[in-house]
Amino acid sequence: MTGIGGVEMGAQAARSRALAVLRVRSRALAVALLPAAAAVILLVGGSTGHLAGGGWDVLRWVVSVLALCALLAAAGVALVVARSRPAVTPTVTVAEESAPDLYRMVRDLADRLDVPAPSAIALTPDCDSWLEDRTHPAHGPPPAEKHHDDLAGPGGPAHRRSATAPVLVIGSPFLWWMRVGELRAVLAPVVAGTGPSAHPDIAAARRFIRGLDAAVAVASAGRRDPVSRVACAGLGWASRLLLRSCRGHAAEMERGVATAAAERAQAVDYGLRIVAQEQVGLAYAGWDRLLTRVALPAWRMGRWPSRLDVGVVAALTELSRRDRLAEGFASRLGERPACDLLEEPGVMDEAVSLLAARLFHGGPAETGADWSPVGWEEYPEEVVDRTWRTDAARLHRVLDTLGVRRAAEGAAPGTDGPTLARVLDHLTTPDGASTAPLTAGIDAHAATETENGPGTPSADPDASRPPADDPGPSRPPFGESDASRPPADGPDASHPVYGDPDASHPPYGDSDASRPPFGDSDASRPPADGPDASHPAYDDLDPDAPQPPYGDHATPVPTTPAEDDEDDLADTTARGAALAAGLTAQLAREEAEARPAGAHALSSAPGPAAGPDAALWDDRALPLLPLQPPRTGREILTAHITAMVCCAAMDTAGAAPALDWLDGPSLLFDGARTADLAPSVLSLVEAGDPGPLRAWMTELGIRPEKPVRLV
Repeated sequence: MTGIGGVEMGAQAARSRALAVLRVRSRALAVALLPAAAAVILLVGGSTGHLAGGGWDVLRWVVSVLALCALLAAAGVALVVARSRPAVTPTVTVAEESAPDLYRMVRDLADRLDVPAPSAIALTPDCDSWLEDRTHPAHGPPPAEKHHDDLAGPGGPAHRRSATAPVLVIGSPFLWWMRVGELRAVLAPVVAGTGPSAHPDIAAARRFIRGLDAAVAVASAGRRDPVSRVACAGLGWASRLLLRSCRGHAAEMERGVATAAAERAQAVDYGLRIVAQEQVGLAYAGWDRLLTRVALPAWRMGRWPSRLDVGVVAALTELSRRDRLAEGFASRLGERPACDLLEEPGVMDEAVSLLAARLFHGGPAETGADWSPVGWEEYPEEVVDRTWRTDAARLHRVLDTLGVRRAAEGAAPGTDGPTLARVLDHLTTPDGASTAPLTAGIDAHAATETENGPGTPSADPDASRPPADDPGPSRPPFGESDASRPPADGPDASHPVYGDPDASHPPYGDSDASRPPFGDSDASRPPADGPDASHPAYDDLDPDAPQPPYGDHATPVPTTPAEDDEDDLADTTARGAALAAGLTAQLAREEAEARPAGAHALSSAPGPAAGPDAALWDDRALPLLPLQPPRTGREILTAHITAMVCCAAMDTAGAAPALDWLDGPSLLFDGARTADLAPSVLSLVEAGDPGPLRAWMTELGIRPEKPVRLV
């Protein structure tokens, strides 16, 4: 009785708040009709002779004109609100014929919960699940095929939009990592949200809110001509005013819907759902690390891993091997995985992997010469090796631009190729000299370019170098920021997060421990807290803020201002700062040349059975959800020097590139991963001291004076 009472109370609260939202709409309509009513009274009074006279005639004309303008403006706003396409999350639709077992499980779950079954199922590259309403005409017609347990009636043009159940969006990492029972338990509170969504008042209130949000986005787009700008300004003002009026009621409505769904789902797999929430946090931990450490380097090389979901299973298996807190999770691998509910999991994995590359990196929609899939077995050679050699080649091109000699005086013949010794000699600070301020190195390089033109070699790269100073604080290795890097206090420095089995670890269900890659979808949040994630918490909505590219999943991307980059390079030497500036400029030129290669092209599926729903969302501003802010100059310099060291190790000492599932590209000596190289490289970059790096190379037998092969 407690559960039923909670369901009823939550549903009643949601319905009362939905009626409050609809009352706001009714009041807006009444305000728009008020001038017309006054004009009708004046016209009727004049025709009956009660309001006669010149003053009344003038008033009738004025009020009639105002009424006409108000009606036209209200009709325009209403038309835009009704016709604007609401935001839709990019997903990969799962057809029923490609996953009959998955559809059967969801329908059986809906039957047990006594709610309508979702109208369709889609996958997203995120660790979350939600319901999304796609009944707007701009999203295309609803599915033609209906089932006995769907809320929608018989198919046909006469059915109403509100009669179609929302789409169930499932995070693809859940399908590959979770077992069938765990997935069912996690989806129970999400599917339960279709019940409140079927109520006519709640559905109408949600359509009104989504229409206002879409109208604000239309108004924010702006137009060039003055008339359109004025119209957009008026549309934006009216839409934002209505959104502010509805915000509190809409937030309480969604809370009521979530409460009702959570209470209803308690009767289904409650005990298993508690255990499954641990897998939600664990799946996010592996997924986030796989994207930032493994997928991102491949995307930057023009290759997209075609089996990201398989990779997250490998990453989490490796995590369970290293971290004793996850030891029990490995025993689950003998049970049936949820991806077995798909007929062709490999095709779905490939489609979701391509969608992830588009969302997080902005890659093209189709495979081409500069954008091709890569398998995990090919990753070390096709991504790791190519990345290091490409960065090393860029480093030497910039050194050529700065006028650095290929070989030292008196060097043996044949040693004028691209060598690591050239880099070490250039960045080494002589005894008695000090770290220069950033302005000294960059101003000297800028003055050379001003006098001789961009790209002209400097006559004397050592011209201005002031005396030595403190080498500066230690910085994190490339690819990690000070804010997000875990403490490296474990016995295995190469794996700072998972090295210490006795270290304190936050629970995998703790929402403060990790945040998901995009939007407000919380990996550790139980799905019952948001049965319909297409409707954000409107008390947090700022109608005056610029609208995101789509929905509530687009988050502002932090940028790195120029002054922050200068502060970052202030701890380097003058030569290091100039080299970092040259590398940054070279990278910017290369990215600008590669950008028109098709990042904005719309396309359908990469395979015959599945593909991103390109027709449903606007991808003119890719990437929608960048994983990391732009790299600083010091990070770029550190990455290029590290790449040059790895190339020398492979060509002169027999090292090999490899893939670490949790840390990405790695270097192997005799089948074992090398110790962390970052501190030695940072010593060279920040203080101009090559001693630690030379000692590391001597221990492994690396010959810095030998030329290396570049791309």
